[in-house]
Amino acid sequence: MTPRSKENHVLFLLIVGLLAWLVPGAGHFLLKEKKRAIIIFATIVLTFSTGLYVGSIGVINPVGATPWYVAQIMNSPMVAGLGHLTTTRHYFVYGRPNEIGQIYTSIAGLLNLLCIVNAVYLAHLRRAETDGGSKCR
Repeated sequence: MTPRSKENHVLFLLIVGLLAWLVPGAGHFLLKEKKRAIIIFATIVLTFSTGLYVGSIGVINPVGATPWYVAQIMNSPMVAGLGHLTTTRHYFVYGRPNEIGQIYTSIAGLLNLLCIVNAVYLAHLRRAETDGGSKCR
């Protein structure tokens, strides 16, 4: 394998991972796994939306709930925009709705993280198959 093709492979893996983070399921869509991409998109968006519905936008709190925010940011960069919005204005959520909303939005983010890893791994495996079974390092 030439150094140029190894660089292209790493670049392709980065593109797949970035697309999968920007839009849930987009990495699989790029790999022509359309059914899987639709299922991933619907599952993650519905789970995240349910968390926002239950707890309001206030569950995305980068200042007061940093561990939850780290998991939530795995959904998409859109969460960073929502987090900025919640720090500039006061969206208060207390009690069970806050906890349940944080759990749902964080679970959606962690699920998307698993899907990102899966998309990058599938892209890597497909490259290894096209190399004729040679070892990729």
